[in-house]
Amino acid sequence: MSYLWHTLPPHFQFWLTLLWVAYLIVLAGWITLQKREPIATLSWLLSLALLPVVGLLIYHFLGPQRIRRQRLKRIRSRARLDGDKASLELSADCSPLMRLAQAGSTYPPTSAERVQLLVDGSATYEALLQAIADAKEHVHLEYYIYEPDRTGTRIRDALIARAQAGVQVRLLLDAIGSSRTYNSFLTPLRAAGVEVVFFHRFRLRRLWRPKLNLRNHRKIVIIDGRIGFTGGINITDQENESLCDDAFHDLHLRMEGEAVRWLQLAFVEDWAYASSHTPKSTGFWPALTAGPIRTQVLPAGPDSPWETIHRTMLSAIYGAQRRIWLSTPYFVPGEAARMALTSAALRGVDVRLLVPAHSDSRMVTAAARSYFDELQSAGVRVYEYPRMLHMKALLVDEEIVILGSSNFDNRSFRLNFELCVLFEDAGVAGDLERILARDMETADEVAVPRPMGLPARLFEATARLLSPLL
Repeated sequence: MSYLWHTLPPHFQFWLTLLWVAYLIVLAGWITLQKREPIATLSWLLSLALLPVVGLLIYHFLGPQRIRRQRLKRIRSRARLDGDKASLELSADCSPLMRLAQAGSTYPPTSAERVQLLVDGSATYEALLQAIADAKEHVHLEYYIYEPDRTGTRIRDALIARAQAGVQVRLLLDAIGSSRTYNSFLTPLRAAGVEVVFFHRFRLRRLWRPKLNLRNHRKIVIIDGRIGFTGGINITDQENESLCDDAFHDLHLRMEGEAVRWLQLAFVEDWAYASSHTPKSTGFWPALTAGPIRTQVLPAGPDSPWETIHRTMLSAIYGAQRRIWLSTPYFVPGEAARMALTSAALRGVDVRLLVPAHSDSRMVTAAARSYFDELQSAGVRVYEYPRMLHMKALLVDEEIVILGSSNFDNRSFRLNFELCVLFEDAGVAGDLERILARDMETADEVAVPRPMGLPARLFEATARLLSPLL
């Protein structure tokens, strides 16, 4: 490379050097003005300086983004919503944790009449199919992954049957997560009257304003505005243990009561944003009865600066008195999250982390393991589940539960559109405790110290360097 440089004419070297310096100045100003963490900013600056053209394209399409235009569009979407929606006023007797959650999300504390935790795909799909079959007015579905396989076909055919019976059916899919859901698979749905919309579909005419790295990772189903489903389970054979021997181990929930209207609002906002029009809201907001289960729906995404799910989880962890049990398929914590977990363990809280022994990404698995030594030295117990664990759940003390779509990593906290549900209820906490305790009995506790060779240590350390990008 040095030889090629010296073969260039001096004036050509001068102009290339000047161009490179100008590129660095503009780039440094652009990235610095986004006011990211200093380490992440310096990492991007160094990477892009060494890759003048390729690096710029990578940052343009995949770099950390908070697009003001998206926030404005979502604000307009909410302003267009009509119907008898619940009040946005904060309840005077809610907990500080729920106050924080509302400040970040604008969704207030509410309640549920019934909450059922659904373990793995088979039970979830059966409950979902039954609810679809009983639908009288509308079925709303929103998924990151919807595969055109046996599970996807079975649910598609159930949706077609309800649409043919006069039920309004709307299906919102992420354009990247559901990229294999081809048009021929969707044609029978559309022919039956089902509305299908894709979230952040790639379009050449919008190449200057990319959204490839901003995905809709939510999983939401609402039946007649009265029954809601959400959690971590997508529509795929890969999560159906009745069809796949090594299916993902995951968790979903079914609930009834006032909280369902906030799942509905999250769906309608997403639909209005992705489709650029608000659906007619006939029957969207039925009168619902307050229930005994304190509940709060937590939407979060790059259209908000507050990282609501991240903040709520860390606040719950800092407030823990007895235990913190965390299950996540992708554990790539930032400094604040590591500080919260290790501080809790150091003050004597029972802190346990449940992760898959081998996730579907070797790099993420290695990055997660690079944090084990620090956690274990503070007293955190780490368990590795033998199958692909896809369950995202946090249990704190005797009442606090956070379940949903969000992994414990930078991508979920900052880039993806995610949705979790916060419960302050001993019954829901007890149900989750039994599930997590059973899973930890199945898992292997990671030994202290971990026996590792130099190549494995080097790979983990390298993966850790890439944590902000995973």
